[in-house]
Amino acid sequence: MERPRSESGPAGGGPSAGLTVAQAARMMRVSNMTVYRLIRSGSLKALRVGNRYVVQEADVHAYLSESYFRVV
Repeated sequence: MERPRSESGPAGGGPSAGLTVAQAARMMRVSNMTVYRLIRSGSLKALRVGNRYVVQEADVHAYLSESYFRVV
C-alpha cells in the first residue's frame, strides 16, 4: 500500500523539505531562469538532486535579506 503524499514534497514536508526552482522563483517574484542564474553564479545555495535543484526556504530568505537595500 502506497503512502499518500502531501503537497509540500515527496517526503511529506517538514523542516528538511526544499523548494523547487519554480517555487523559489514565485517566492522571490522572479523568473525560473533568474533562479537558475543565481544558483549557477553561487549567489543562491541549492542542492542538485538528479536533474533538479532543491532550494531551502531559509536560503531564499537569506538571499533576499542580503540583496535588499533601501534607497533614501
